Amino acid sequence: MTRLSEAARGVYVIAITPFTESGALDLEGCDRMVDFYLEAGATGLTVLGMMGEAPKLTSEESGIVVNRILKRVAGRVPVVVGVSSPGFAQMQALTSQVMDDGAAGVMIAPPGSLRTDDQIVAYYGQAAEAVGDVPFVLQDFPLATGVQMSVPVISRIVADNPTCVCLKHEDWPGLAKITALRKAGTLDRRISILCGNGGVFLPEEMERGADGAMTGFAYPEMMVHVVEGHARGDMDRARDLFDAYLPLARFEQQPGLGLAIRKYTLYKRGIIDTPALRKPGTALDPLTRAEVDMLVSRLEMRLKELN
Repeated sequence: MTRLSEAARGVYVIAITPFTESGALDLEGCDRMVDFYLEAGATGLTVLGMMGEAPKLTSEESGIVVNRILKRVAGRVPVVVGVSSPGFAQMQALTSQVMDDGAAGVMIAPPGSLRTDDQIVAYYGQAAEAVGDVPFVLQDFPLATGVQMSVPVISRIVADNPTCVCLKHEDWPGLAKITALRKAGTLDRRISILCGNGGVFLPEEMERGADGAMTGFAYPEMMVHVVEGHARGDMDRARDLFDAYLPLARFEQQPGLGLAIRKYTLYKRGIIDTPALRKPGTALDPLTRAEVDMLVSRLEMRLKELN
């Protein structure tokens, strides 16, 4: 597998982890999920992200899921694996395992204990040392981690660590941060910027200089439409399609319910056999399921109108 590089672009879908109703891993569901993401136009996958319920998996299960997905992908697209952990020993062990299995790189989020700029920079220097020559994605997601990374801090991390090849930008929405990072002289080299937040700011992020998306949504084809439209210089068409999906994307962004909504929608689309989250997890009540059904129905009607 080709390793992740600064040239990464397109849509790297954050993969869910399918479970059975009893909470066991659904490995056949993993196969169908991979096929679905690739057919939707994903140019890469990211496994064991925060929306992949990674903290709910044992170390052994994490390895099993990654290995299964890598085998199904079979080198067709790059696969990035989240290896964030409280200690570097676990990070190093998982990184070694997934790279041996064929991953393209790893993603590292900062622990919530970091408070100062110097602490953040030092942490990523130690993390880069722990994973060795493996290319890594710097995950900037302050809403989840509580760690605020300024543009100068990101610039220092990139300058100090040649293996930092991509920023997963999930500030909310943080559009000015993208503009600042793309300003000449801010970074000592151009790295890939792939954006999160369920794609709800993707048109603006692409216009600001992002290279694509690294996030999840029950309709990943929406993100593909936007990225491809930007590449063609046809943002009007891209925005028309984006606007059609936006009500459902917005609904999926509800804190605490987003993953349950995404899994329910994928279940309704026939991609997974059950919308189950592993406990602790929130199941959707009947009213919320009905609201999702209504939004999906309206989306389908709007897509027909747009042809």
